[in-house]
Amino acid sequence: MYAIVEVGSKQYTVGKDDVIEVEKIEIAGGSDFTIEKVLLVSDKEGVKVGRPYLKGAAVSAKVLAQVKDDKKLIYKYRRRKSSDNLKGHRQKLTRLKITGIKA
Repeated sequence: MYAIVEVGSKQYTVGKDDVIEVEKIEIAGGSDFTIEKVLLVSDKEGVKVGRPYLKGAAVSAKVLAQVKDDKKLIYKYRRRKSSDNLKGHRQKLTRLKITGIKA
């Protein structure tokens, strides 16, 4: 059984006991979290597709940790002007473990 869920502005394919990293959610580590924006659920009975979301479907998850992504470097260079600029960015992420899918 798997589901496609929307967290933030991104979509993820998840199954039971999967661990995913999503953009930061303001919630404490170790607490339970319910994702109600379920777009699709596939199980033994078939595939259920929502328009845009399935009513009554939910995916339960547990927050494992708040982490940071690897550093992304942004380098700008302008020729013949002795001008260059180097910046870095680390996106904050929330690590979730999927505990159940309810269709």
